[in-house]
Amino acid sequence: MAFTHRAEAFPRAPPGSRHQRMTPCTPRHNGKVERYDRIISEEFLYARTWTSEDQRRDALGVWNIHYTYHRPHTSSGNQPPAARLRDGVTNVLTSYTQSAT
Repeated sequence: MAFTHRAEAFPRAPPGSRHQRMTPCTPRHNGKVERYDRIISEEFLYARTWTSEDQRRDALGVWNIHYTYHRPHTSSGNQPPAARLRDGVTNVLTSYTQSAT
């Protein structure tokens, strides 16, 4: 198996992903990534059977909105991370259905 450099692998990442560098030798940053990976595995990736990659990709966008704007986080006093924003969030749908355009 050939080694793939990170910069070459990133273009194949799911749409909406963003590359974010972490400070080397900073365990708290890696801990955040590991915790997110665990949560997404337990609550999304393996919580159901997906019929296609397209279905899973579309559902991931909805799940990320739920995770950031609606799901309570114990580290935020049982509030979603978006609650920490100074101006609040006004552009998130309360319904998880996509509108027809």
